[in-house]
Amino acid sequence: MAGPIMEQIFSWDGFASGASVVAIDNKIEQAMDLVKNHLMYAVREEVEILKEQIRELVEKNSQLERENTLLKTLASPEQLEKFQSRLSPEEPVPETPQAPEAPGGSAV
Repeated sequence: MAGPIMEQIFSWDGFASGASVVAIDNKIEQAMDLVKNHLMYAVREEVEILKEQIRELVEKNSQLERENTLLKTLASPEQLEKFQSRLSPEEPVPETPQAPEAPGGSAV
């Protein structure tokens, strides 16, 4: 009689071990899903911040380009030549439109 009882104990023990392994696997999977969801949320949040920074930088760049163009049109040819001579030799010198001297001959 000791035989069948031992079989029941071992088979129940095996079941309990299998069930606990499955429970642990489920907990690990839940934890991994939680970490993945948290990381995805953090990444999405960072992407939105970076997109906004890019929009701001593009807008600032456009504003500076417009300002640069305006200043080039208001500068006298002598002022442009003086400025271009200060540029380092590595920098390409863009073509500038020839504009009449600004009123009052102010330096830019």
